Amino acid sequence: MEGTTMRIHRRIFLQAATATAGLTVFSRAASARDYPTRPVHVIVGFPPGGAADIFARLMVPQLSTGLGQTFLIENRPGAGGDIAATALVQAAPDGYTLLIASVANAINATLRPNPNFHFPADMTPVAGISLVPLVMAVNPSVPARTVPEFIAYAKSNPGKLSMASPGIGTAGHVAGELFKMMTGVNMVHVPYHGGAPAMTDLLGGRVQVEFGPVPDAIGYIRAGKLRALAVTTSARSQALPDLPAVSEFVPGYEASAWWGMCAPKNTPTPIVDALNKQINAALADATIKDRFAKMGGSPMPGSAAEFGKFIAADTAKWAKVVQFAHIQSE
Repeated sequence: MEGTTMRIHRRIFLQAATATAGLTVFSRAASARDYPTRPVHVIVGFPPGGAADIFARLMVPQLSTGLGQTFLIENRPGAGGDIAATALVQAAPDGYTLLIASVANAINATLRPNPNFHFPADMTPVAGISLVPLVMAVNPSVPARTVPEFIAYAKSNPGKLSMASPGIGTAGHVAGELFKMMTGVNMVHVPYHGGAPAMTDLLGGRVQVEFGPVPDAIGYIRAGKLRALAVTTSARSQALPDLPAVSEFVPGYEASAWWGMCAPKNTPTPIVDALNKQINAALADATIKDRFAKMGGSPMPGSAAEFGKFIAADTAKWAKVVQFAHIQSE
């Protein structure tokens, strides 16, 4: 009799547990379908006014309008974007905390391994936002006028050319190291604390070449103060349509600054899909495209899965470059 009672109690317990689990799953599914029901926080790992912040502020009004809820931007600069990334990883996977991810996250995965998370494995890709080429620009004192001429000149003057960058591990730095790796040229890397001082010395001829953001260099290029040799994206840039891509001379070369949105790991698919749909709608807007073009960038439409594959490939590529060049964080 006692054994029978125990079996009945056990059956009741299991039925209750199953029902509770079912209610939890149902609750999560219903919550995902109703998303968002309160303000959403979008974390930016860089100060206001920078490219990441600008792209975030272009997307936020579109998301607010499309999803009928307030989206708030939180700037949490520091550690090359890792402070913001850590905040995302520690957030609940409910779609109410999002991150503007960038190429810095892909580079940092190898350059600055973080014990709190691994990018991109500990995040859920949502959508790409923008792809911005760098431009390979030289001081006019450099005799080369094309990428092949530059390679030949650099090889005939090993170690005599200096390559500026905004800092160790930045997109401009690793883009230059990738160029060195794929062409075999020897250039001395000169890191600066930011893009402005690097540009000042490039204009003054104290360094000879930089792989820098198009928006930073385009005015000087048009004024003839710098000579542009190529853009670093796999295709030509709309901002400089007559300028070839490095890949036209160095097959397979590609280096871009990019921005996109990520959510915490295990964020429900319906929430990711809702965000992805709104971001892609925003990227198709003519006004947004025009703003991107003025920054030298282009939209990155596509599915969350496609963005995830892009992030994984970019992270793997920069891991090889960081290891090849023996780059160490400051």
